[in-house]
Amino acid sequence: MKIEILGPGCQRCVATEENVRKALGELRLVAEVAHVSDPREFARRGVMFTPAVVVDGEVKASGRIPEVEEIRTWLAGRPAA
Repeated sequence: MKIEILGPGCQRCVATEENVRKALGELRLVAEVAHVSDPREFARRGVMFTPAVVVDGEVKASGRIPEVEEIRTWLAGRPAA
């Protein structure tokens, strides 16, 4: 599983990554977590507002910091580590 945080690296991006990593830990899942900071890549993916979270190529949230509980619902049912 690959989870990407799209954003310039601001504090909101850091908070988003923290929530993603917390959700992964709670579900005992392993994923590649990467940052994408190129604005051209945001546009290519249709993301107009950051931070955004992309799970396996699908934009799950944009323009806000998703809560850990919401992230867990996106990841539920994925194979455990």
